[in-house]
Amino acid sequence: MSDKEETPENRLRKELPEEVPATASDEEIATTASDVAEAPAEDKQPSLTGRQRLVKGLWPPRVTRAQLIVAVLLFGLGFGLAVQVASNSNSDSALRGARQEDLVRILDELDDRTQRLEDEKQGLEKQRDELENSSDQAEEARKQTVEKEKQLGILAGTVAAQGPGITMTIEDTKGTVQADMLLDAIQELRAAGAEAIQVNSVRVVAGTYLTDSGKSVIVDGNKIKAPFRFKVIGKPADLEPALNIPGGVVQTLEKEQATATVERSNKIIVDALRAAKRPDYARSSSQ
Repeated sequence: MSDKEETPENRLRKELPEEVPATASDEEIATTASDVAEAPAEDKQPSLTGRQRLVKGLWPPRVTRAQLIVAVLLFGLGFGLAVQVASNSNSDSALRGARQEDLVRILDELDDRTQRLEDEKQGLEKQRDELENSSDQAEEARKQTVEKEKQLGILAGTVAAQGPGITMTIEDTKGTVQADMLLDAIQELRAAGAEAIQVNSVRVVAGTYLTDSGKSVIVDGNKIKAPFRFKVIGKPADLEPALNIPGGVVQTLEKEQATATVERSNKIIVDALRAAKRPDYARSSSQ
């Protein structure tokens, strides 16, 4: 039999395709190569714990400008709140440590101030009603103007005044009383409803100033020395407690080794006068 003779087996081999060796795709080759390249790096870099990753993410901090501005604003707000809380705590502690009679006195003083404001309001309303209901409004207005001029003269110190009030005498043998202490006394008396004040021979008005001059005190350019004598017109029941409140004028002077005595009187005469001064720039706005 010839080798070229076709047999059934030879015919079957020709019909089947030849086997092709399997080859990897390009993507598989690239993936395999990258895995091989990364394998040594993973082996060299140790794995991090959760805490280490957290610390690495938080430090070093990355602060933006907006975050910095917000932090500064929050700091300022917190500081202001802390100061306010501390101030309120000090005030509360001072009142908490006061005696019962002192608290009652302070409460009575507040009630008296409220009553004075209410009386002033009623007086103004009465004047308005009198002007509206008077048959001769021009004459009524003139009377009220004259009365108002007298009141303003007392406040301005251009006229003498008399009425109930107190006398406070400050003895200062150590020379420790300074201008700011006398100013505190004047402010406390004004807050308690003083209508006219005279210190030694000087009338106290709205523009009064006090400065130190050695062991003396200058009041509106006039030098005064101890003992300092205050003559004050007002309601004695309001003026005296205002000076004797805890931490007030009298206690402050005692801490400076000075003594202050307060006496009530039904008639106090304030006769030190101030010359009426024409203002240099201010003029009446009424037409």
